[in-house]
Amino acid sequence: MTMVFSSAEQLVAAEGQDLGTTDWIEIRQDRIDQFADATDDHQWIHVDPARAKDGPFGACIAHGYLTLALANLFLPQLIRADNLKMGVNVGCDRVRFPAPVKVGSRIRGRGEILKVERIKDAVQSTVRVTIEIEGSERPGCVVDTISRYTFND
Repeated sequence: MTMVFSSAEQLVAAEGQDLGTTDWIEIRQDRIDQFADATDDHQWIHVDPARAKDGPFGACIAHGYLTLALANLFLPQLIRADNLKMGVNVGCDRVRFPAPVKVGSRIRGRGEILKVERIKDAVQSTVRVTIEIEGSERPGCVVDTISRYTFND
């Protein structure tokens, strides 16, 4: 369930809050191939199922940056700000790829509000998105996303 915030005060008060998890999605080869085409990264461990079967992971794996990009899919399922003049993506702090995401795996996002701070008339939040792999102890990606919101008065 998406946590919705309508004011800076609500968001500031939520610092440290667990945002729960999103639904699972399956990582299919066509998604990996589309990402390879978009980024011109056609390394065989991503796009050659026959060769990857005999490779170090036993199957094709998603690009790390594809897994990271899916944080953008999961983030609005975890947290939403309403009543805004403006909201912007400021960037990311620490990004890690603890485990490969194999084709056919199911992944989901888990969120936590790490930090919220006031910056002039805005509020900036750091939300950790952990991209979990079903059945794996280690996640596919952990990223601290930074967003800045200016709420209507």
